[in-house]
Amino acid sequence: MNALRNRVQLIGNLGNDPEIINLDGGGKLAKFAIATNETYKNAKGEKVTDTQWHNVVAWGKTAEIVENYLNKGKEVAVEGKLTTRSYETKEGEKRYITEIRCNELLMLGK
Repeated sequence: MNALRNRVQLIGNLGNDPEIINLDGGGKLAKFAIATNETYKNAKGEKVTDTQWHNVVAWGKTAEIVENYLNKGKEVAVEGKLTTRSYETKEGEKRYITEIRCNELLMLGK
């Protein structure tokens, strides 16, 4: 059961081109957001699409693949774990961000 702890699998489309950060040690970090859509009918029988946005970060070789092959609109499958970090704004407010740390990436579509 340990393999199921903190495991996330999503299929979605990139909302924008990935942000690539070159790290001091020569490594890379890729940040991007994917959208997942769920369609259902409401109480009136109308079709409703609910879109959820998910922040994803990828490191090392996976970040290099993201840099070379992914762009806005591309459909991908992501497997990873949820992580939460915090930071302070210039005004001193504490903010939290929940991201998916990508362990595996599969490019879908054309």
